Amino acid sequence: MNILVCLKQILDPEIPAREFRVDTAKLEAERGNANLVTNIFCENALETALQFREALGDAKITVLSFGAAAAEDSLRKALAMKADAAALVLNDKTSNPDPLSVAQVLAAAIRKPGSFDLVMVGREAGDWGAGQTAGLLAEELSLPCVSFVDRIEALNGGLRMKRQTDSGWEVLEAQTPLVVSITNDEHNVPRIPKVRDVLMSYRQPLTQWTLADLGCEIEDDKYYQVIDLSIPQKESRCEFVTGDTLDERVESLARRITEVTSAL
Repeated sequence: MNILVCLKQILDPEIPAREFRVDTAKLEAERGNANLVTNIFCENALETALQFREALGDAKITVLSFGAAAAEDSLRKALAMKADAAALVLNDKTSNPDPLSVAQVLAAAIRKPGSFDLVMVGREAGDWGAGQTAGLLAEELSLPCVSFVDRIEALNGGLRMKRQTDSGWEVLEAQTPLVVSITNDEHNVPRIPKVRDVLMSYRQPLTQWTLADLGCEIEDDKYYQVIDLSIPQKESRCEFVTGDTLDERVESLARRITEVTSAL
């Protein structure tokens, strides 16, 4: 079985809030001193794929990313986690393409080397959180899509999957090929690669394509447009409650609380 896992590199969500900055001209977060990491839901997808391969015994896992040259680090980590092959589509047009453009580029890259039985993506990215790539990618590939899956098993030539819902869990069966979005669960916590595997990953080949290689173009504002991005401003105010006696101060405080809450 050929499995493809899509990865996205993002700013580390663990950056201290006091260090987070927004570029109001580009309408995107400034990197500053923040690290670049693999989106956690993408790592959940990779871990699910690795566990599925271990149970199946015969499968090839390819990891694919669309991003800047620095995204190679995320792909190398995936190779260290024992993915079989890796490919990077260099994004030299815009630092924050919309989900439709991402899906179209990924679809073109998926078609280039051949067909895949299972395409896996994280349920959403930890930066913008749109959660639309899986559905749009499935549409571009003309494949069915199953979302919020956290476990996959082989069954009679197809797949059995457990997915999260608002009211609990669903177990469903489907035939390949299909696209699956993976959510996090206690069963698919990403493994930590060994130091030796990390070092060896830099000796493995990594395929690189440009947008021109895939015949893709990114058009600004094709899907949607970010019109504003800012950090919420906190305002605080201090008032002193007055009164000659404790009872008067308590009464004044209660009256002020009523005034403030009724105005909300």
